[in-house]
Amino acid sequence: TMLTAISMSAIATNGVVPAGGSYYMISRSLGPEFGGAVGLCFYLGTTFAGSMYILGTIEILLTYIVPQAAIFRAERKEEVVDALLNNMRVYGTCCLILMAIVVFVGVRYVNKLALVFLACVILSILAIYAGVIKSIFEPPDFPVCMLGNRTLQNHGFDKCLKTEVIDNLTVTTKLWSVFCDGPDLNATCNEYFVNNNLTLVQGIPGLTSGVISENMWSEYGPLGMLVENKKLSSFGGSDPTKDIYLPYVVNDITTFFTLLVGIYFPSVTGIMAGSNRSGDLRDAQKSIPIGTILAIATTSFIYISSVVLFGACIEGVLLRDKFGDSVEGNLVIGTLSWPSPWVIVIGSFFSCCGAGLQSLTGAPRLLQAIARDGIIPFLQVFGHGKANGEPTWALLLTAGICEIGILIASLDAVAPILSMFFLMCYLFVNLACAVQTLLRTPNWRPRFRYYHWALSFLGMSLCLAIMFISSWYYAIVAMVIAGCIYKYIEYRGAEKEWGDGIRGLSLNAARYALIRLEEAPPHTKNWRPQLLVLLNLDSDQGVKHRRLLSLTTQLKAGKGLTIVGNVLQGTYLLKDAEAKKAEQ
Repeated sequence: TMLTAISMSAIATNGVVPAGGSYYMISRSLGPEFGGAVGLCFYLGTTFAGSMYILGTIEILLTYIVPQAAIFRAERKEEVVDALLNNMRVYGTCCLILMAIVVFVGVRYVNKLALVFLACVILSILAIYAGVIKSIFEPPDFPVCMLGNRTLQNHGFDKCLKTEVIDNLTVTTKLWSVFCDGPDLNATCNEYFVNNNLTLVQGIPGLTSGVISENMWSEYGPLGMLVENKKLSSFGGSDPTKDIYLPYVVNDITTFFTLLVGIYFPSVTGIMAGSNRSGDLRDAQKSIPIGTILAIATTSFIYISSVVLFGACIEGVLLRDKFGDSVEGNLVIGTLSWPSPWVIVIGSFFSCCGAGLQSLTGAPRLLQAIARDGIIPFLQVFGHGKANGEPTWALLLTAGICEIGILIASLDAVAPILSMFFLMCYLFVNLACAVQTLLRTPNWRPRFRYYHWALSFLGMSLCLAIMFISSWYYAIVAMVIAGCIYKYIEYRGAEKEWGDGIRGLSLNAARYALIRLEEAPPHTKNWRPQLLVLLNLDSDQGVKHRRLLSLTTQLKAGKGLTIVGNVLQGTYLLKDAEAKKAEQ
């Protein structure tokens, strides 16, 4: 993203960048075909980003704020994920309709809300750092119940004990009833439950506890794998196929490095925010480079420091417990932060809300800019809107595509789709900068000086690599979509001459080839027929003997060159109009 920001800064400071941001930059640098293909892909990426943020909003709402609001409830453990997804589909659709109405009513409200959402995010970040410092002196009491080395879900029991003594009588606990076929001491119990001891492990031992040494290494595993603490002893084990019905914490998806790259990448895709709203900036050429590069530096520091600090404060089993099942469904980062978990819950809720609104505001404007350029005929209806220029039809289409993402419902499935479209856009921003720099076109004079074509090529290669690393099949689908749009614009689209770099490349290549031909006479093997045909024209300047051209085509068998000429008697000053007509 930093390399892409450098390339983007060079393009943005080379001239005025009106509304349309990245689409405008790419189309004016690489031509209407690339511009349209990448612009539409970026539009789809921004739209899917909107659905991802809405799903994030609903997940926080139903998991941490009001779990009792769930419409679908799971009777059995294996139905929990499906129930959550169905709830997210219903609530997500309602949330999308509300957000679309807010955007339709007026963007000025979204811009005012943006500051409120930003304040919530900054407060959340400060609360996390404050909590990390507090954990040095006074770590939060956040016990996790372990059976052997397996983590238990803390939903159906209150004490991490098999039995307890009440009034000199040994009685069984609620946990006993979960693993045994009755509350009696002589009941038949699960083999693993009998063989292993229960222990309480501190979930957040604090910054100075040294847990970072264990959390430094990867713990990937398949779907349904038990979340275990390798330090604790474990004896025997029951049939793993039966363990899914017991209250163990398990992986809800198959995890591996490249999958996590795809899920993580959308959190760094906001770098086009400045260029997308370039029409609203007072001095876009100054603001875009400084704002974008400083934003990337700031967020990179926050992300990296957060990852390291979480690894240094939180026990490994709790880090891998995605929904906080082992700690009664609490948000782990919320418990670490100071003064209250609600700061993080409300902060993340509002930041997802704000990001969703920004996506629903930015995407229709991007589509409107593409439609108004007229390069894709069937999109022209989306160029119209309200009297004040608000893109009404584009907003309706955006909401429709956004609904597809919400119906997919799984955040882990939606995230890689949007990574592809964003990466493709970044790839072409880098390509545009590299092409312009290498061509040395006369109008390429960016005010931003700290760029180089090699950096742009490196950025382009990394974008392509990450596309295939995170999800090779999504990468191929995204490329096929972009290829189809490119071909469609080539065949059906309006011919636009924007003095783009691709035409410049053709001109440079032709000039280079002609100069090389001059260097030596052509060899016999490379000979091509070159025919001069003198044609007669009739009184309307139409060709009299068309068959002559058919004959010359057959003579040179489709190779070589035919030069067609005609002589008009008289002076050029008098016969100017006729000469032009004859040439046509």
